Amino acid sequence: MISLTPIKTLQIPEFRNLMTGRFFLVLSFRMLATLMGWWIYQLTKDPFAIGLIGLSEVIPAVSTALYAGHVIDNSEKKKLLLICNYVYVILISLLIIPAFFGNQLLHFSNKEISYFIYMVIFFTGFCRAFLGPIIPSMIPKIVSKETLPNAITINQGTFLTASVAGHAIGGFLIHWIDISGTILVVLGLMIFSSMFFWMLKKHPSENTAREIGVVQSMREGIAYIYKTKEILGALCLDMFAVLFGGAVAMIPVFATDILKVGSEGFGLLNAASDIGAMCIIAFLAFVPLKRNQGKILLLAVAGFGVCIIGFGLSKLYWLSFFLLVCSGMLDGISVVIRGTIVQLKTPDHLRGRVLSVNSIFIMSSNEMGQFESGLAAKLLGVVRSVVFGGSMTLLIALLVGATVPKLRKMNY
Repeated sequence: MISLTPIKTLQIPEFRNLMTGRFFLVLSFRMLATLMGWWIYQLTKDPFAIGLIGLSEVIPAVSTALYAGHVIDNSEKKKLLLICNYVYVILISLLIIPAFFGNQLLHFSNKEISYFIYMVIFFTGFCRAFLGPIIPSMIPKIVSKETLPNAITINQGTFLTASVAGHAIGGFLIHWIDISGTILVVLGLMIFSSMFFWMLKKHPSENTAREIGVVQSMREGIAYIYKTKEILGALCLDMFAVLFGGAVAMIPVFATDILKVGSEGFGLLNAASDIGAMCIIAFLAFVPLKRNQGKILLLAVAGFGVCIIGFGLSKLYWLSFFLLVCSGMLDGISVVIRGTIVQLKTPDHLRGRVLSVNSIFIMSSNEMGQFESGLAAKLLGVVRSVVFGGSMTLLIALLVGATVPKLRKMNY
């Protein structure tokens, strides 16, 4: 049965502003990620160098995430969101130096430009630790509990729509206006997104009635996740599955050396998984899952692994594209189920800390997955590394299904 709740949810002005701002912010992030992967590979011609992008960001992001959760739960969230947004703008502005002046005026070598990029990405990791959980932590205070599952689905749909557009547009812009022009577009979108965040109401802390130390605050968030097995199981499943199934990180290599499709084909291939995820999330917004969400989550992750194995073995561009779209659809199902479980089972006063721990799992899986893919490609070769990663994802889905019965039987 088709539900009209998503339309009613989007009629809430503050929720609409939050989602619009997030759309343009994520759009800029995905364009930047596409740009970084392409830029680094053109500078180094080394798949392992692409993996170092993820490692550069994940170390500061993960090390700061628990403290970020404490700050989010004890701060006014609109102000914190705007500060993080503008700090990101300042950091990415530094990339103008190597993009416009690196080779010609400053005579940087390709290795020196690579190191400069890694340094900038390292500092954005601290900002990422705060930005990731802030927006999801604001959603339950804007919408009612009854519309929260639909709001979560719309939030994920917004993220994935922006991801699709960002990956594809990033690839096309690199082809049309080169790396330097693409950086300027990214900066413009980051600034534009902040205009919608200015229109939000203030979101004060839920913990104003009591003083709490940083260590105790972080301990509370971790303890709550550990005792809530549905959350713990879903987060572990996502982290390890994406950690090993991160074939997207190697797309610059596949596009350049295996499928030989250039920057335009790279942009579309890079967006393929997000296209699939966006389509399935749009479908789930109007036809939500009613039962057996835990079993569906496990099947989706297992199917994701099978698609990644197929992508690694494919030598045909459109077959590779199709397999990535299918992997994205399955990943989109898991994203919706996991996000709903985390939000529905987390009380307001712990939301920032739980979502920060959630962001650790996400960042560990995505950025560490990028590093793992680069390292595995260096040791095994690109094709073998992707097939190995997909096989591990399939194995992990089977292990989690067998060892976490609460997740397997989960219904909401």
